[in-house]
Amino acid sequence: MRKLILLFATLAAAAQSETPFHSAELIFPLEHWHNHSSAIVELPDGDLMVCWYNGSGERTADNVKVEGARLPKGSKTWKPRYTLADTPGFPDTNPTLFVDSKKRLWLLWPVVLANEWHTSLMKYRISSDYLKREVPPKWAENETMLFIPRNFAEKVKEVVSTWPQTDFTKRLLERGADKYFSRMGWMTRAHPVELPSGRIIVPLYSDGYSFSLMALTDDGGKTWQSSEPLVSRGGIQPTIVRKKDGTLVTYMRDNGPAPKRLHTSYSKDDGVTWSPVVDSAIPNPGSGMEAIVLADGAWAMIYNDLEKGRHSLAVSLSDDEGATWKWTRHLELDNRGAGAGSFHYPSLIQARDGSLHAAYSYFLNHIPAGADRKSIKHAHFNVEWIKRGD
Repeated sequence: MRKLILLFATLAAAAQSETPFHSAELIFPLEHWHNHSSAIVELPDGDLMVCWYNGSGERTADNVKVEGARLPKGSKTWKPRYTLADTPGFPDTNPTLFVDSKKRLWLLWPVVLANEWHTSLMKYRISSDYLKREVPPKWAENETMLFIPRNFAEKVKEVVSTWPQTDFTKRLLERGADKYFSRMGWMTRAHPVELPSGRIIVPLYSDGYSFSLMALTDDGGKTWQSSEPLVSRGGIQPTIVRKKDGTLVTYMRDNGPAPKRLHTSYSKDDGVTWSPVVDSAIPNPGSGMEAIVLADGAWAMIYNDLEKGRHSLAVSLSDDEGATWKWTRHLELDNRGAGAGSFHYPSLIQARDGSLHAAYSYFLNHIPAGADRKSIKHAHFNVEWIKRGD
């Protein structure tokens, strides 16, 4: 009888876990401040933490800072926000969060030194004391990420020399050989990933070069090296997923000319070298996205599924490691067009209970500038909800 009761309980739990659900809320009310580029993580106690940057603009406004907020496990109300990083007189932008295998919380972000993206300097903080809900993490380490890009000038020359020669390619070749320029301007966007070996890979990109590069650490952030650059025509803001055979796959935002498609590349040596960057079949309007590997081996991607506009935000699932994306559902879909709403720069995680959490910029563009029209939104849903479709 006991076994029968346990069987019914197991079946009931399985049935409940397959019931589609979706809920969403703004982390704070709409406001006139520029709130953008969020990242979300689940903490070891089950709480969620989200970070984003806030201020009166982006790289040209010196009051821009990184803020964060916390959602206690089981609660539907976010705690009041607090400051995570604020470099006086400089914009702090594009932050990301990461919890490593030692349960240390990382905050990584670029400080813009001279109000141009290519003058950005990567910073990171690490905390083991961050479980107090009412106060910001207590940072034990506050460091600058410094590295010498691997085979940079050689790789830039190898790839760019095969392109039609223009003023842009000439400038790329000159900058590729410039030590100062090649070591500055790298920025975060998507989550770092930790490999089974313990290597942490931080996906980076440069608006100065308009392509990507990976920062690598094998000692928990004490020292850094880099991958070879992923030289391309506009492949930026990379996100990384790992195949069952250990191959790393990156998808990148398309910051280049039409057709607008996510760029992709792969690595078979844990992120040191990467295959030539090519277009995928996945549309991208020149907006950030993120892909993750789920506990069952499936892949999930959150992205603007258009070639133009950010008024449609979708989540897609692949059960064949990115060969096809069989299921898609929209978190946001504003049929009034690009002028009505902008839902973009998403961050995606799978929680330990198997459900999915996303955070993204939520802009109501039809409301006049200067009015309350921007926030960060959180969505909670499961795989079955995605599979049911719109």
